[in-house]
Amino acid sequence: MDSPLVPFGPPPTERADAARNREVLLCTARAMIAELGADQVTMDALAERAGLGKGTVFRRFGTRAGIFRALLDAEEQRFQCQVLSGPPPLGPGADPVDRLIAYGRARTRFLLERHEIARAAFERKGPVPPAVGPNFSRPHIRMLLGQAALGLPDPDTLSLQLASALEGPPLLFLVADLPPGGESAGCGENDLGALLADGWQTLVERVARR
Repeated sequence: MDSPLVPFGPPPTERADAARNREVLLCTARAMIAELGADQVTMDALAERAGLGKGTVFRRFGTRAGIFRALLDAEEQRFQCQVLSGPPPLGPGADPVDRLIAYGRARTRFLLERHEIARAAFERKGPVPPAVGPNFSRPHIRMLLGQAALGLPDPDTLSLQLASALEGPPLLFLVADLPPGGESAGCGENDLGALLADGWQTLVERVARR
């Protein structure tokens, strides 16, 4: 049995009109990010483009960072559904080690593709959070290690270490810009994603003694 869905935030209990407003605002925010970039998404601009009052936006999200946390919430829920019920090897039905490799590759891509949204989700005067989203990786990795029956002496600690290796480097990328000339020097986002994904596969294969 696969690990349960880990919610990014508390499940909302909303009136129908509030739920519709929320979806309108999230769809509008996504369109603005795609068209203008995250920097141009403000509370005022979002309200104007969505055709809703500014008070509605504040009540819904609280702060500008809250807009992006809500976007990450929705994206995280979709990602988890793919992991728990999507096609293999990411979803059920594949060899556990193959699923573990596929999970790390998919998670790396997920984090890096959403780094702009994740950066904007940080409160400007607040601390950097310990993870981009909920701690879904650790229980999922622990479940797959158990299914793989590798004879590991301490799979609980190892699952924590593997989750840290998977979620940590993208988080560093979120809070530190690429070095000057990084794109032209061959260390852009796509290259970083490939390096991290390949490194994850090597790590898992060593653990599994493949």
